[in-house]
Amino acid sequence: MSLPIVWHPGYIAPLRDGHRFPMSKYGYLRDLLVARGLLPAIGGYIAPAPAGIGLLARVHALDYVERAVAARLTAAEERRIGLPGTLAMAARARLASAGTLLAARLALDAGIACNLAGGSHHAGPEGGAGFCVFNDVGVAARALLDEGQVARVLVVDCDVHQGDGTARIFAGEPRVFTLSLHAAGNYPADKATSSLDIALPDGMGDAAYLAALDGALTAVLARPGPDIAFYNAGVDVAAGDRLGRLSLTADGIRARDTMVLARLRGAGIPVACVLGGGYGTDPGDVAARHAILIETAAAACT
Repeated sequence: MSLPIVWHPGYIAPLRDGHRFPMSKYGYLRDLLVARGLLPAIGGYIAPAPAGIGLLARVHALDYVERAVAARLTAAEERRIGLPGTLAMAARARLASAGTLLAARLALDAGIACNLAGGSHHAGPEGGAGFCVFNDVGVAARALLDEGQVARVLVVDCDVHQGDGTARIFAGEPRVFTLSLHAAGNYPADKATSSLDIALPDGMGDAAYLAALDGALTAVLARPGPDIAFYNAGVDVAAGDRLGRLSLTADGIRARDTMVLARLRGAGIPVACVLGGGYGTDPGDVAARHAILIETAAAACT
């Protein structure tokens, strides 16, 4: 069975030259997957429709959602997010949120699926932050719970930054378990409280990181099994990432993704994968690191 892949051309929105967010990486990633035979040259992906205001407002303040969708964010909100509050950027965030929900639905059927965007884990109940307009994993998990499609959800967040927005969205929600494995000294300065936080020291390399991840997964999987897991596979853990503080190699990232997917799928848990962060001056290099997840997920489908 081939890996279900969710993508949309609208995942790429205009940004000024030199912006720290490497928006073009999403296009480079699709091209790279075509070159490696994981996507056909034409089509081959499943495209989402934009998430509606009602869906987004299940996890974010309605006033914020309405203003974001209409490109009426305040200057302070734009600074907090770090992205322009344009109609194109709002449309991109709506598509990415719908894409993660679509990937989750596909994962429930196929066992695993990937959204070639998503992982916007800093957006919380009050609004966006840290390059995140809407919290796509939060939106998807809440929708599945509200529909009765799942009774328990696990979030495995391996982005280098804490999944603070996701933790705040699901604070006090016993049906959602949030695991965040992140660099302790990195953004955000004001950490939230996840169900399980594994705060790592700067400069941690492959062996120590993988040992910490193995212990965290063992602890999480000792709990009652979730009906679905969302995996945020941020590659800002890589050595040399502009916004990261860990030191994983490409082999370390591949071992991380292999471990997460093998442990979750081995437990019979469907997995919806999202890209998360990855920052660098060469978007092609960042895309190549993201491609590791797709290759690993495709191998898990065979």
